[in-house]
Amino acid sequence: GYVGADLASLCSEAAIQQIREKMELIDLEDETIDAEVLNSLAVTMDNFRFALNKNSPSALRETVVETPNVTWDDIGGLEKVKRELQEMVQYPVEHPEKYLKFGMQPSRGVLFFGPPGSGKTMLAKAIANECQANFISIKGPELLTMWFGESEANVRDVFDKARAAAPCVLFF
Repeated sequence: GYVGADLASLCSEAAIQQIREKMELIDLEDETIDAEVLNSLAVTMDNFRFALNKNSPSALRETVVETPNVTWDDIGGLEKVKRELQEMVQYPVEHPEKYLKFGMQPSRGVLFFGPPGSGKTMLAKAIANECQANFISIKGPELLTMWFGESEANVRDVFDKARAAAPCVLFF
């Protein structure tokens, strides 16, 4: 999640983006800006979307949070697996009202297993993209330390960061 300073930074970036879009109307040689130009400045949702892509919450700055661009079409084959993932993960995200209406509980997670090169990472990135979720990939050695209790704390920290980046696909 965003804290107050993150939101202030987000608003500033959105405002700066709006000014960038209107730069051709601003005479940089002049010491003042025309009132008509100032009145035409209005921060839009597109400016905020742009700012969101540039700014990340301060809690996540030391974690690599990725927004993947892999789609279902990028994955050759695995049609049954893709359909199961859509049913278990994508549909509950896209249609939560239907799950509530019928009293169904969506899955809380999916476990991929298999040899290297079988498409696990690609599938995880595709589901993150299709659900418009962040993607955090964690390697085992990043969690392990020689100090007692610190590895467990690292695991808790990873899940805290994933919650802060929600919606998020956490991939180990």
